[in-house]
Amino acid sequence: MENDRYTYRVIWSEGDGEYAGLCAEFPSLSWLAGEPEEVLRGIRRVVEEVVADLENNEEPLPEPISTKRFSGKFMVRIAPELHRRLMLEGAEAGISMNRLESDKLSRVE
Repeated sequence: MENDRYTYRVIWSEGDGEYAGLCAEFPSLSWLAGEPEEVLRGIRRVVEEVVADLENNEEPLPEPISTKRFSGKFMVRIAPELHRRLMLEGAEAGISMNRLESDKLSRVE
């Protein structure tokens, strides 16, 4: 597929005993094979077929995550006691709670 900008992942599937290929923009699709390279080729081929089908039926395509613009802002609800602890931790570190949480999230893999 020309200009394929979708997000792919190859993982080991213990339950299947082989590698699984996934595409973040098409979460219902997957491909299984014994070798990672084969899995990547397989899931990309499946996505290509689905994209062609969507285009033929004039249905919308999902926007690739790689081309989306993000504001850098998101809201999350937490328990009031956790909010208090985080505010205190930020104050003790001399930084805002937003900065504290941004630093914490940047270390998550």
